[in-house]
Amino acid sequence: MDIRDVPEAHVDRAMELVYLVFHDNPEEEERKHHRELVLQCERIGAYDGDTLVGFVAAHRFTLSVPGGDLPCPGLTFVSVAPTHRRRGVLSAMIAELFRRAARQDRPLAALWASEDAIYGRYGFAPAMECLSVEIDSRRPLALRITPDERPLRLVAPADAPDVVGPYYDATRAVRAGRIARDAERWSGEWLTEEDEEDDELSPPRIVVLGAEGEPIAGYAVYRTKSGNDDTNTPGVVRVDELEADDAAAAAALWRYAASIDLTGTVRAWGRPLDDPLALFAADRDQVRITGRFPGLWVRLVDVAAALTGRSWAAPADVVLDVRDDQVPANTGRFRLTATGGTCSYEPVDAAPDLSLDVRDLAACYLGGTQVRHLVRAGLVVEHTEGAAARLDAALATELEPNTGDEF
Repeated sequence: MDIRDVPEAHVDRAMELVYLVFHDNPEEEERKHHRELVLQCERIGAYDGDTLVGFVAAHRFTLSVPGGDLPCPGLTFVSVAPTHRRRGVLSAMIAELFRRAARQDRPLAALWASEDAIYGRYGFAPAMECLSVEIDSRRPLALRITPDERPLRLVAPADAPDVVGPYYDATRAVRAGRIARDAERWSGEWLTEEDEEDDELSPPRIVVLGAEGEPIAGYAVYRTKSGNDDTNTPGVVRVDELEADDAAAAAALWRYAASIDLTGTVRAWGRPLDDPLALFAADRDQVRITGRFPGLWVRLVDVAAALTGRSWAAPADVVLDVRDDQVPANTGRFRLTATGGTCSYEPVDAAPDLSLDVRDLAACYLGGTQVRHLVRAGLVVEHTEGAAARLDAALATELEPNTGDEF
């Protein structure tokens, strides 16, 4: 196989490969959108002679990590022709992506896994878990707290990047795992007229909490779907994103979503584990957690740069014995010393306090998984008693990592 860039002239061939692999036959408008998206990505292909048999696209993302931001390729449209499976095509393309990322000082990579079993062997791990929530809104939402009573107002999708974009940017400073959005990502991914997965849904609606001319205290992006009288199915409100200053502001936005006329169900996907909704709801039969699932998968391509590029919550001094079958430079024993919110990470000959695979370090990197849980699961070996707890304290974040930015 020849692993090389996919030029613009071959993008249509790449997308036909993607549609073949994912058993998809999208309409012309969606094909156009996919093409425009891929043209903005880094593109790596596997060629058998002149035939494109493998393809990986990578968004040029910036990801929020505790205390800052790091460049992070976001893998998408990962495809291998069915005639070339189990021949190392995917491994070769991902290895090339890792080489490029290391050369270009991009210490992380991320993806949403279409098949969980594939990506662990390349060092990716779920760095967060997310919740699916459903509200029975056929009656008023029962709450244990008083919602914020500031006015609610609708914002046109064209104005949303300017109105709610800065608010979303502020959430990235306090919650890890969030992708930076420019106006094009807002309009092209979040606020498209028609939903890619369900064409029965309405165009996006954006509601903000706070009077015009004053700082907003939160917002929600949602779409609605009409009910069906024949099947006695109520209308649906699908909340795609909801952010708020505090619990009272969040309660005001959830109450609004649950009070929209001609609907009887509110559904939300990708909510953080620490979403206060389930706690301040007065009736847990009315507000139900319907699912819990792995969210964004993260890979530490350059472990040293990734660890030193985030902030640290507590002092720690531990020697890590790291295994990385894909990126040999990450393998070895290293002393991680965290103090004053920063850390150093240097190779040493000392005995290890913890032995772990790079994928397990990635799982803990954003604060979404605790090292001591992996010790109990037999995935991390603790050689020095208390080392896992010390590392957990240093990795801890005030808020759970979370993103709903699927790509």
